Amino acid sequence: MPPRRILSPPSIWDVAQVAEVFRESGIKSSHVARLYRHLIRNPGNGWSDVDNFPEAAAGVLDANFSYLTSTLQQVQTSSNKETTKLLIRLQDGMQVEAVIMQYDTTGKGRESPLTGHARATLCVSSQVGCQMGCTFCATGSMGLKGNLTTGEILEQLVHANAVMPIRNIVFMGMGEPLNNYAAVREAVRMMTDTGMGFGLRRSAVTVSTVGVVPRIADLAADLPGVSLALSLHAPTQELRQRIVPSAKAYKLEKLIAQIDSYQQITRRRVFVEYVMLAGVNDGADQAHQLGQLLQGRDMIINLIPWNPVYSPDISFEAPASSSLAEFQRIVRNDYGLPCTIRQEKGQDISGACGQLVIEQKSGQAIKSPTRDIEELSRKPIAAA
Repeated sequence: MPPRRILSPPSIWDVAQVAEVFRESGIKSSHVARLYRHLIRNPGNGWSDVDNFPEAAAGVLDANFSYLTSTLQQVQTSSNKETTKLLIRLQDGMQVEAVIMQYDTTGKGRESPLTGHARATLCVSSQVGCQMGCTFCATGSMGLKGNLTTGEILEQLVHANAVMPIRNIVFMGMGEPLNNYAAVREAVRMMTDTGMGFGLRRSAVTVSTVGVVPRIADLAADLPGVSLALSLHAPTQELRQRIVPSAKAYKLEKLIAQIDSYQQITRRRVFVEYVMLAGVNDGADQAHQLGQLLQGRDMIINLIPWNPVYSPDISFEAPASSSLAEFQRIVRNDYGLPCTIRQEKGQDISGACGQLVIEQKSGQAIKSPTRDIEELSRKPIAAA
C-alpha cells in the first residue's frame, strides 16, 4: 500500500470533511449544499459572497480549507481539436492527467475546441499510478504512488469545466478506481447530487475496473445508476492472468458471476473493454472464446487496438486491421453481441488508451477512452 496522503489544507471539494467541520463548529448542515451550489454556479469564486452564509461558516472555511489544492500545469490540444489533455500538479508535487474528448454528432464542423455542437466527456484519474500491473499499459509500469482524495478527483472536473463544459465523466484515467473506492464513491455522489452537485446525470458517469470483485458488489449497492465498464482483455483465465496480473487474485469465473449479480441488481448494460494485442489475444480462437463467455448477456464489447507506449518494459504490437475486422465479425455474427472498434483520439498528444504515464523528464503521457458513452448506451435492461 502507498503511504497515506494527507492534504494541508484539504480541498474545499472534500465534501465529507467540510460537513464534519461544520458539525463540529455548530453550523447547520443546510449551509453545505448552499456552499457548493454557489461554488459550482460561480466558477472561480470563493465562499465569502454566498447568499445567507453565516460569517462563522466563512471563517471556518478560511481557516481550514483551500479552494483548489491542485494547479493546472499544462493544457495540450490535439491537431484535430477533438482531444485536450490536462496536466495537473497536486499539492505534494505529484502529477496526474485528465483528458477531455469532444464529440459532434451534428455533422457540422467547428473552428476551435470551444465552439460548435460538441458534447465533452472528461476522463479522470483516481490514483497516481496503478498497482494492477497490466502488461500493456504505461500507467501500470509506474506502480502505485498514491490515492487521490475526493477533492482531488473533483478538482479535475473543476479544472476541465474552466476549459469547456463537461457533460460526461469516465473513470478511466490513471489508477484502478475500485482500489480507491471511498474517494471515488463520494466524488461520484457529488457529481450527480441534484441538490449541490455538478448537474451530471448518474447515467453520465462511468466507472471502469479491471475486475476488483468485492467492490463491484459495493458499486451496485452504492451507485446503482452509474455505468460500469469492465477491462477484460482476455476470454480465459490462463491468458487473462498473463496480460492482467491481478487476475490471479480475481478469477475469471468469479468475476463473471459478480458481473451477473451486478446486472441483476442494477438492470444496466455493462461495457467490456478489450485491448487487442497482435498475436496474443486477437485471434479467431479468442474471438470464439469471448463470444462463448459473454453470449446472452447484455453487454457491449469495445475492441481497442493497442497503442504504442513509451516504456522499455512494454513490447506489444497493434493488431492488423484484418484481425480486428474478423474478431468483430465473429463476436457479432456468431454470438449476437454488440461489438465496436474504438477509433482513438489524441494519439498525437499521447492521449490514447494505455498511454497515460507521468514522466517528468520526457513529458510522455496518457490514457483515455474515446468512444462517447452516450453513443454506446441504451436503456437499462428491462426488469424480469
